[in-house]
Amino acid sequence: MTVVRESSVYVPTMARVTSVEQMTELEKLFILELPEGTSLGNEPGQFVEVSMLGIGEAPISVSSSPSRSNGRLELCVRRVGDVTNAMHALEPGAFLGVRGPFGHPFPVANMKGKDMLFAAGGLGLAPLRSLINEVLDQRGAFGRVIVLYGTKHPSEILFKDELLEWAEREDVEFHMTVDRGDPDWRGHVGVITTLFPNITINPRNTVAAICGPPIMYRFVLMELLGKGIPETQIYLSLERRMKCGVGKCGHCQIDELYCCQDGPVFRYTDIKGLEEAL
Repeated sequence: MTVVRESSVYVPTMARVTSVEQMTELEKLFILELPEGTSLGNEPGQFVEVSMLGIGEAPISVSSSPSRSNGRLELCVRRVGDVTNAMHALEPGAFLGVRGPFGHPFPVANMKGKDMLFAAGGLGLAPLRSLINEVLDQRGAFGRVIVLYGTKHPSEILFKDELLEWAEREDVEFHMTVDRGDPDWRGHVGVITTLFPNITINPRNTVAAICGPPIMYRFVLMELLGKGIPETQIYLSLERRMKCGVGKCGHCQIDELYCCQDGPVFRYTDIKGLEEAL
């Protein structure tokens, strides 16, 4: 009988890097293998704390869906600080510490039977990818699936092969845009809100999930509310200045809420009116 041990939120579990893929100039995709018999137990939208010995630790969203975990997890990591710079120097076979998962996830069970509308901006696709693939792996439990994705430039597009697969699926409506194109770009040009006129929805039966840069939220929310989607059916992932993961350091505090504990996934009605949230 195999005993499955949950990873700890306080003591890092050592995970082995099995694959490193350069996705853009700043982002790499890491595939990590957990020790045999260890389960992360994550749900879509949660994050982990990744530690590098002698350097520190950093919160990283889990990009892989629980339905495809099989004892491993995928992290899309942007090179922005000491820990992530050190991670980008790693090669397959290296080890790093992982503790978690942390935070409130997307309520997948409550979304079943609904049409799903995803709006991802830039690196915001990384945490939304977990939810999107979870939905696609339970495709019969959901209605329409609409994915809107925007980046600043074609060179910043993440998960290109996977986006192509989504675009080719008959049961997925996929729309992508870039803020500014290049000579080889043949797709849509404009910010992500310029994609909304291209879609029609049944607002009462649609659940929306948003993740992207802070400036994006206010304008995407205007589009969603303008289409009549109820405020209770809009979810946002707000990964703001998170650090410790356990609500002690205060870096991610939004008024009386802590993003790492009360989020990072929030229902819009829970943060509506909080000046620091949006």
